[in-house]
Formats: sequence, structure tokens, C-alpha cells
Amino acid sequence: MRDAGEGGSRHKRKAEKDQSWIPKIFKKRVCSTFVEDSFSNGNLCQCGGKRDDHASVALGDFFSTAIVNHWDSAQHSSEYPTDAFGELQFAGASKRQSHFLRLSWDTSPSMVYTLMTVNWKLPAPNLVVSVVGGEGRAKVKTWVREVIRQGLVKASQSTGAWIMTAGLREGIGRCVGEAVRDHATAASSVTTNKVVALGIAPWGLVHNREQLINPQGSFPAKYHVKNTSQDSCCLDNNYQAFLLVDDGSVGRPGGETGFRAKLEDYISHQRTGIWGSGSIDIPVMCMLVSGEANMMERVEQSLKNSMPWLVLAGSGGLADFLSDILENLSSAPVVQSPGEGDSEPGPSVDLKERMAERIKKYFPSEADTDKLVEQALNIYNNRGFITIYHGEQEGPNDFDTVLLKALVGASKQRESIDGSPYNEELKLAVTWNRVDIAKSELFNGDIQWKYDDLEESMTDALINDKPNFVRLFTENGLNILEYLTYGRLETLYQSVAEGTLVYQLLQRRLQERQGTTPNGPILRSPPASPTKISTETPLTGPELDITLFEVSGVLELLMGDVCQPFYFDAVGLEQLASRRRAMKRVSKILQGDCMYREKRCLYPWASLFIWAVLQNRHEMATLFWEMTGESVLSALGGCKILRDLSKLEVETETKLSMKELAQKFENIAHDVFSSCYRSDESRSFTLLIRKSPVWGGTTCLQMGMGADARLFFSHDGVQSLLSQIWWGDMKRDTDVWKLLLTFFCPVLCYTDLISFRNQDEEQHLQEDNKKPHEDYPLSRDNESLYGATVFSFSDIKHIEADAQDPTTPGHTLLKGAPHHYRPPKRPFIVSRWRQFWFAPVTSFLGNVLMYFLFLLLFAYVLLVDFKPPPPNGPAITEYVLYFWVFTIVCEEFRESFLQGAISLRQRLRVYIQDVWNKCDLTAIALFIVGLICRMFPLTYEFGREVLCIDYMVFTLRLIHIFAIHRQLGPKIIIVGKMMKDVFFFLFFLGVWLMAYGVANQALIYAYDPRLDRIFRRVFYRPYLHIFGQIPVEEMDVFAKVWDMPCTENVTLIQGGAEPCRLEHSNWLVVILLVVYLLVTNILLINLLIAMFSYTFNEVQANSDIYWKFQRYNLIVEYHSKPSLAPPFIILSHINLFIRRKIRKVPSVKVHHFVLELRGKAANRLMTWETIQKEDFLTTQNKIQKSSDSERLKRMSAKVDNVVKHLTETRDLDLRLRALENEMEYCSNALSWIVDTLVQSSTFKPPRAPPLSRDSFMASNST
Repeated sequence: MRDAGEGGSRHKRKAEKDQSWIPKIFKKRVCSTFVEDSFSNGNLCQCGGKRDDHASVALGDFFSTAIVNHWDSAQHSSEYPTDAFGELQFAGASKRQSHFLRLSWDTSPSMVYTLMTVNWKLPAPNLVVSVVGGEGRAKVKTWVREVIRQGLVKASQSTGAWIMTAGLREGIGRCVGEAVRDHATAASSVTTNKVVALGIAPWGLVHNREQLINPQGSFPAKYHVKNTSQDSCCLDNNYQAFLLVDDGSVGRPGGETGFRAKLEDYISHQRTGIWGSGSIDIPVMCMLVSGEANMMERVEQSLKNSMPWLVLAGSGGLADFLSDILENLSSAPVVQSPGEGDSEPGPSVDLKERMAERIKKYFPSEADTDKLVEQALNIYNNRGFITIYHGEQEGPNDFDTVLLKALVGASKQRESIDGSPYNEELKLAVTWNRVDIAKSELFNGDIQWKYDDLEESMTDALINDKPNFVRLFTENGLNILEYLTYGRLETLYQSVAEGTLVYQLLQRRLQERQGTTPNGPILRSPPASPTKISTETPLTGPELDITLFEVSGVLELLMGDVCQPFYFDAVGLEQLASRRRAMKRVSKILQGDCMYREKRCLYPWASLFIWAVLQNRHEMATLFWEMTGESVLSALGGCKILRDLSKLEVETETKLSMKELAQKFENIAHDVFSSCYRSDESRSFTLLIRKSPVWGGTTCLQMGMGADARLFFSHDGVQSLLSQIWWGDMKRDTDVWKLLLTFFCPVLCYTDLISFRNQDEEQHLQEDNKKPHEDYPLSRDNESLYGATVFSFSDIKHIEADAQDPTTPGHTLLKGAPHHYRPPKRPFIVSRWRQFWFAPVTSFLGNVLMYFLFLLLFAYVLLVDFKPPPPNGPAITEYVLYFWVFTIVCEEFRESFLQGAISLRQRLRVYIQDVWNKCDLTAIALFIVGLICRMFPLTYEFGREVLCIDYMVFTLRLIHIFAIHRQLGPKIIIVGKMMKDVFFFLFFLGVWLMAYGVANQALIYAYDPRLDRIFRRVFYRPYLHIFGQIPVEEMDVFAKVWDMPCTENVTLIQGGAEPCRLEHSNWLVVILLVVYLLVTNILLINLLIAMFSYTFNEVQANSDIYWKFQRYNLIVEYHSKPSLAPPFIILSHINLFIRRKIRKVPSVKVHHFVLELRGKAANRLMTWETIQKEDFLTTQNKIQKSSDSERLKRMSAKVDNVVKHLTETRDLDLRLRALENEMEYCSNALSWIVDTLVQSSTFKPPRAPPLSRDSFMASNST
């Protein structure tokens, strides 16, 4: 409880500090001049306050009559720092706290809006509905409540709106509060659009307002309401914020009406979206419910500012009056009114008279009708901004559509739309994220949309995360190739929300380019006061904005280990330029015209996919993945970006969300590749090793390894490819003993002891040659597009697909096939030799055998032939060992510096990340230290000890070699996981060792200054107790006689003698021993066993996946290794040096499993992959549609349609009944007229009256 109280006090102090500037900015008003109220016998001022509360009295004449007879807030009140602000907690109502502020009626609305959005953290609105009227304690009609609940609040929730009322527990304000509460309770916690109920009330009318007063601010203020069931002027607890407008008056409405109108007008000029990135201004609409005659001035002033109004016809008062005059009065021809000048035409006299009649009808108690008539005429002239809503007849279901139509109609009145007349309606639908309205009203096939009409709305939808609209626009005329330029892509990155991880990374890169990088992490500054926000304008310019160079830097941080830099070609930089040179080049480009920004993005969908993934937008990223090509690689790329971002993210919820989306993309990559593998095995292999120009020259295998995509690597198709690579041209079922026999007797490779695939392939190709030539184009794609690439990597360098007619090594074997290059056919002796010795499995076998020989030689040197320092040593075997280690160092140098096409910095980072490479570096470093030390007499023994430790490190390296084994590989992973458990166990054990060892040593021996004995008895002896080695004769004085001579002489003890044991405290030593053994041997050991069991079960369940994943690294390593093993590998190194540096022959294995396709071959492969992706998406959609949740949704939609049709049918039935009643009345009236004329003798009709239908039918029947 105390901790909770301290936490609450800290929160309170923080809130006070954050809002301590408010009294300096916002003011209250206090009446400073007493103006006598003639109805109070001189006791009250016209402000409502008592005479004693005023500092001065208005001046009077000699007859004691006040010169000032009308109180005015601007003249007779003074401003002081506000004393009521902070957070408001309703006692006994709810735990949620609301914000409140007492402010003067003339406060700038910009300051208030900034306070609400920046400091109070209210979400910026997509719509503002200001409910006017319906105040007081008059009962609200039932259908008006339903319109508020089912119409207004529901529509506001779907659009993310603010609802403004008086915020008091009376009238329409109470109805709005209850509706907001009910919808907030029913809505899910993940609803993105929250309704903000904002109360703007007069300070002088609020009951119990003294509870809110605190000059230092209230955090929170306890607000007590006596009776919540009845209407009162108390604040409503269902509102999120209150603005208490003060004009110095007490007990009467003040200047909140004018302030509210100014606030509405200010908000209507702000932009929607994140940080004002929307395509339109925030739509603001006033909704009139009932209302008195004095509100007509409020309506008139708002209409002059082009503010749209929605009038609830039938709600009473002013609303009924306006609906009557707007629907029933027609404007007569405009004539010059008497009394008007010659310059302006006025309304007709007839219209004025009819308006006056209706004012007397609706407001009979109003005396000044002329003023009301003028106001009503002004309202009538601006009737284009007013929409009449018959809620009692139309129902509240389509209220959001009514709001949309009303706002669109007002915008058409406000300004002429030169382009499509539906642009404003589309922008509103995008702002509210109502794709259903857009589909039914705008994209139903009746409107031909152009690119220019959708461009701005597309940007709005992208920035504000509305994927449904992005899909809708791309399906209805928006060309993404024309839309996405590099400049617009930079704009999208500049719109990234502050506070996110990607924003901080981009800012760090931007500061690096500007040379202002701080040493510490980038922290978002706390929000400034509204004055600073409103007065400071941020500096912008080409050099200060985020560019593609910063984006490339962030992507290099996340994907630099597998991809080349992104967007370097677009900006005009070299791929492998140093970062400093690149910064200088970018600075020069940005100082110029930046022509690259006008260029179209080469891969728009992939760029948008990366942009969405960096912001962790689930739906948007999934949409762009569906649109982009190279679906498997794109999914793996998104997985890698998200998993690397999750490692940098500090917020737990965001980290889990990133991991969840990363796993989703890994599952997608696995499923799509499964579809590809089932369709065509050969093409799926090509898919895995194809070099992608979109993703920086990487492949699916490289990206999957970088993304730690274990599920993807466990796929049978990936493992089948790896197995083929591992065995080379040999069959995969070759026995190990055959390999060993051939390894020691190479001549056997020319026999049939080992089967090679080339023989079967040649037979298969010969059979295919018998087929007609027309079948060749199909067969080459399906069977031999990848064959030679998988089986013979020595010919990779010859695979260059031509733009017109690409060929592969497999094509050259076919007779009559068009080709541009035929590799020289090697003799059988050479080709078979290469097939055996160039296979990775042969290289692995040779390295394993030679490594065992290396360990035997190392052990022999240490145990038998380790000579003294020079000149007596070292021995010849030791020199051989040195040379052997030197060849190992050369191979590590080749792996780290001469491998791959990425930059040196990226290669080193990838090399260091591998655990076994760290083990190699440790072993080599220890060997060098031991070698140097053993050469000198002083450090000879130390060098030998270092080499002994180094032998252990070299031996442990064998674990990695056997990771390829199917049974040993998973066990090695389990051992690695258990090592982490051991460290946690050692931590707890170390605590007990320290506690027991120190106490035990102090209780047994009173004084023992020797550090070696203290260390052994404090740490080593308690550790041996765990394994049962307990020296009872030493610890238990009374159990056995200790034969060790001891002394109590301090001098002898200091000289090294054994001190005697203490007998009086020996009973405590035995008790501590029992407790120590109980905790360590029973508790901690069993805890370790439980941890081991959990780790084993967890890894064993996924052991196959773990093993298949780590198998890739080993295959890559031995595929890239030379055929010879150390120490003979030095010959391969010399050969490589001559070929690469002297003869300049390009490397065949510089890329791991990379095949570069161009032209038609690449297009065919991408088309095939796209077809498989679409099949996968179709299958997923079928599964989703057949799920119970989707069925319930469809059933719910159908039921809603049926209810809507029934409602329409009921309305038609009511209209028909009304029409029948009118017809019956007309029929009766006509019958009465006929009867009257018949009975009249005034004139005689020429013929008899017509018979009724019943009489006519009766006469015909007779």
C-alpha cells in the first residue's frame, strides 16, 4: 500500500510539473465593477454576484442613478491566472479521470486546441459535431435519444469524432454522455476510433465548482455529485474533457457560446490525419436539437462562417421553426423592398410577412420579432448550408451517411469544385475510414475516376493507415507506377509518427549526415507548452528532411548482412562506396535540384511493403505483400526486418506485435513455397537461389537464414535442394564406407562403386530428344532450367540468361536447341575427378579426417614432444603443427575477407556473429599467445599451459563438425540451450557457496590469514560437499579425532601453521552443513534437472526444425571451402591467388547458391510464382470464408439488410395508410359536394351525377 501511495504521489508531482505553466497562459475572469440589478433591491450585481464580493461600484449621478445600466464582461471584469485546472475524478461514479480547465471567454482557440491534443493527449478528430440546443431540464423525446445513441454516437465512433455539448447532467448533454458511455462499454478494447465527448460549460452555472479550485492544479480534484438520477447543472462523468468558460458571471449562461463558435471555426481550419497529414480540413458540423429563439443569432453567425448545420426536425423549438421555413416557404421573385437603398436587392415583402407569421406561431412570447425576422431571413438566404433530418421518420441507422451528405453539400456551397464533383465526398469517406460508403456511393461503377482525382486521397490513405482504401484505389484507376516517385516515397518516410523506433533510427541517420550525432540514444523531447508550439516553426528544407539515403542507412542496419544497399542507384551513389564518401555525395546532390525525386520508383510495391513493415502496420504490409512480386522472398524480407526491429524495440507490446507479424510472414513464405514445390520441383529450386534485383541481390536462402526462418528451412523442398548441393553429382543414398574407401583410394571413383547422377540424366535427356521439337520449350522450363545448376556448380559462371533467348547448361545438352555458349566438354577422367572431389560432402569428409589428425599431432606435441625453448627446441613435429595452424589461419582469413560480394564491414559483421567463428578466433589467439610465450625461458611454462587450454578449445570445435548428423545435430542444440540453464544455476549456487563458505570458515577457525587456504575452504570445499566429499573429522570436532597438528599461536599461524578449530561454535557448523546440503543437493540440483528437462522437451519437439536450419550454414561453409583440407589447403590458396589476382578469373563460388536470371527466363519464373501466390491466396480466402466467424458476419449483414427492408416496408405501409385516409376524406368530401349540388335548386345539372363504384358494380350484376 505504501508503494502504491508513493507511486501515486510521484505521478501527481509529475503531472503538476507538466502543467505548471497553465496559469501563466490561461486566465479566469472576476467581476470587478458592481452594476446594480434592478430586480434585486441593490443586493446583487447584474453578473449574479453579491455587492460585498465586488471591489468597486459603478459611478452614479447626483440622484444616485447609475450611469452604467448594463453589465459587460469585457469592461466590468478583470483577468487573473486560472485557479481550476488539472484532472477531475467523480467520486463514486467511475475511476476514469477527465481533464478540465477554467478559462476566459476570449482565450485564443489555438491555445486551447493545442492543449487538448498535445498535453491532454486527446486524439485529433476526423469530425467534430457540436450539439446545440436541448439544454435545460426539459424532457428529451424518445426518438431524439435514439438518434443520439444509435445515430450520432455510433457514426462518431466509426469516424473518430469529437462531440461538443455543454457537458452538464441535463437535457441533451446527459443523453450524449450516456450514449458515449454505452458505446464505449460495448466496443472492444482494440477499437481504434474513440469518441471524445467534450463539455464546454459556463463556469458560473456549474454546481459545486468550488471543489475544482486549486491554484496549483488538481491531480485529481474530487468532484461529488449528490443525486445522479436527476437532471442538474453538475458536470457529467461520461465526458473526457471540460472547458469551463468564465466571463465573470455567476448563475447564468456566459460567453461560452461565442467561445464555442470560435473554437469550432478554428478546428474547421485544421488538417485531419496524423500530424495534420490528411487531405482535407477537419469537418465541423453543428447539430440543432430543439432550441430557443435566442439561439437564432448563434445559427446566423455560424452560417456567415460557412458552418454546416444539421437540424433535427420534430425535436421542437427553433429546430421545428427552421425546418418549416426551409421546407415550406418558397422564395418569391426578388423585388426592391421599401426602405432599401438602390444598391442591394432585398427579400420580398410577402416573404417577410410569412416569416413573421411563423415566428409568432413558434415563439409567441417573443417581443422583438423584427430582429428575429431579419435573422431568420439571413438564415434562409444561407439555406444551402442547412440539412433537415427527419429522425422520427427516417430512423438513425444511416445517420453517418446523412452526416456525409450534409458535409458534402455544405462544401459544394462553400467553394465550386472544378474537378470531379465527388472529390469532397471521397475525401470525407477516406478521412472517416468508411470504405463501405465509398464502395456503395462512389465506386459502384457510375463514376469514371481519373488518376488526378485519387492521387491526394491515396496519400492520405497511406499515411493514415487505411489499407482498404489503398486496395480500392488501385482497383479503380490509380496506377501505382505513375503514383510512386522517389520524392513521394521520401514524403511517406517523412510522415512516420514521432516516438516510433523507425522514426528514431531515421533521425539518427539524418543527424549523422548533418554531422550532429549525439553520443547517447535519441530521445523524444517532452511536449512543449502551447505557446512554444504555436510560435515556433520547424526548419525544413532538402538538407533537413529525411531522404532515401537515411532510409538506405536504416535498411543497411537491419538487412546489411544479406543485402546490398537500397536506393543507392536511385540517389546516384556507387554500391560499394565508403559511407563518408556517400555522405559527401548526398550532400552535394541535395544542395542541387534533386532530379532523382521526379523519377518513378522501379519497384513500387516492394518499396511500399518495406515502408509498411518498418512501421509495423499489419494490414497494410499484408496488402502490399499481395501486390508485390517475388512473394516468397518478400515475405522472408519482411520477417527479417521485423525480427531485427524487435531486438531494438524497448516497449514490450510493440515487440510482441513485431514478432507476431514476423511469424506470420514466415508462415506465408512457407505456405507459398509449399504451393510452388508441389507445382514444379525444379522451378521451386530456381526460386530459392535466384538473385533478386528488388532485394539487393540476395536470394531466398540467404534471406531466410538472416531472418532466422527455421520453419521455412524445415520445408522438404528446401532440404531437398540442400541435400542435392551437399552430395553434388553423387546420389544421396551413397554409403559412407564407399566415400571413405574412395577417399583413400581415389581410383575407385572411376568404377561403379559410387553412382553419379549424370548417367541417369543423359539417358533421360536422350529419351527426351526423341520427342518432337515443339515440346522443347516446355520441357526445358519444367525439367532442365535448374538441373545443371544444382548438380554441377563448376558451371555456374556460364549461366547468363540472354534477354531474347536465355540458355542454361542443361540446354546445351539438347540437340538442336538454340544456344549461345557451349562449355568445353572435359574428358571423362577430369569430369569424374571433379564430380567426386568438388562435392561438399567430400570436402567435409576430408576436413574431418584431417582435423582428427591435427588433434592427434597437437596431443602428441603436448604430451611427448614438447621441447624446451630455443636453441634446444622446438621439435620438428611442433614446427609441422605451427605450419598446420598457419594454413588454418589462412582459411579463416579467406572466409572472412574474400567471401561474398558485400562490403568488408558487412562481411566482418557476419563473420563475427557466428559462434563457431568466435571459437576459431579464440583458439587461434590462444595458440599465438602460447607460441610466443613458449619461446622464452621466463614464460615457457605459461606458454605450455596456454597451449593446453588451447587444445581443449580446438577439440570442442569438433562439436560443430558433427552438426550435420541427423541424430547428433539436435543433441548439440540441446546442449547449447542447457548451457544457458547452467549459468542460471551457477548464479544461485554461487550465492549459497558464498553464504555458507564464509560463515563456515569463520565458525571453524577464529583466525587464518592465508589466502590460499581461505579460498579453498570458502569456495572449493563447499563445492565438493555437493558431490559427497565432506571432511567430517575436520568439521565435526566431537565425531573423530583430527590428526592434523594445529596451534593457537598467532605468530605461528601467520607463518603458515594450521590453526586449531573452535569447539564452542561447532554445533552451529553442523547445522549449517545440514541446511547447505539440503538446499544444494535437493533443491538446486532438482531445480537444474527440471530446467534441463524443460529445455530438452522444448527443443526435442522442434529438434528436426532446429537441425534442418543449422544444416544450411554447414553446407554453405563446406560448399565454399577448397577441396583440399589443411595443411594441404595451402595449395588451393596459392591456386586461388594466381587465378583471382594474377589471371583475374572470376570466382565460381563467390556467391552462395546464386543464380542470376534475366529477360524471359526471369519473367517466366516470376509469372509462375505469382500464379502460385494467387492460388494460395484463393485457398486462404476460401478457408476464411468457411470459418464460423465469417459466416456469422455474413449472416449478421443479411439480417441487417432484412431489418432495413422491413423498416422500409413499414414506412411504405404507413404512407399507404395515410394516402388511403386522404383518399377516403377526398371521396367523402366529393360525395358531400355532389349531394349538396343535387339538393340545391340554384341551377339544374345537365346530367345525373356519376354512380359510386359499389353502385356501378351492383347495376352490372343485375
